[in-house]
Amino acid sequence: MRTVFADTFYYLALLSKDDAAHLRAARIVPDLDLGVVTTAWVLTEVADAFCEPGQRGVFMELLKALRVDPDVTLVPPNEEVFGAGLDLYGRRSDKDWSLTDCISFVVMERHGLSEALTADHHFEQAGFVLLL
Repeated sequence: MRTVFADTFYYLALLSKDDAAHLRAARIVPDLDLGVVTTAWVLTEVADAFCEPGQRGVFMELLKALRVDPDVTLVPPNEEVFGAGLDLYGRRSDKDWSLTDCISFVVMERHGLSEALTADHHFEQAGFVLLL
């Protein structure tokens, strides 16, 4: 099974039926039989997007599904990965990469991943292949 990284862009598109990328996001994992790696930092961004009353359940259902899916690896927050992401963030002041993106790039490198479920051009700038 091929394994890819799942970015905030992917989850927001997947959960938001009005999103222009929703149909692509909804089809891609079942169509390609992919394993997925994501991080607690990515999921924090997704939770932030669904923080309004009445929407939190959308995120909680996603989190519940990810936690029980054997094809999903959720990288928990830890000081070492956070520090490596901060280091990359500090070194690449020529880019407008977010700290979450930098942490994602570190995790992708450490897991040997080259493809990301995203359309965020920052991943492409960092040398990764966009799947959305």
